Amino acid sequence: MIQRIQSIYLLLTAGISGGLIFVFHLWKTLENTLFFAKDEILYFGLFLASAVLALGTIFLYKNRKLQFVLGRLNIILNLILLGLFVYRSLNLSGETDVSEKGIGILIPIFSIVFLVLANKAIKKDEDLVKSVDRLR
Repeated sequence: MIQRIQSIYLLLTAGISGGLIFVFHLWKTLENTLFFAKDEILYFGLFLASAVLALGTIFLYKNRKLQFVLGRLNIILNLILLGLFVYRSLNLSGETDVSEKGIGILIPIFSIVFLVLANKAIKKDEDLVKSVDRLR
């Protein structure tokens, strides 16, 4: 049953984490060069892991409990990524490296929102299956 609403949410998360990192920059340096996530291996790896995890979670529709756990793991991964961005932007004093923050820093927030919606739909499906099992 891939045609569920949580599959759409997870596909949107994979598209956001895997595709938009090449479109939106994270910040602009003092030399007016744009810094993308692909420029640093840590950020690129975390974004790519989030996208792969979301895509892999779509195909675990028969095991809803594992799907729910992997959704939560992906939320934690995006929170770590968001924490790294906040740490980097607040730790630097003045304009030493980052001149202007880009919209790419908000990508983990959108991913988290779609992952929470997907987990909510997965939980709803699991509760529905449990209620039907009680009637048998």
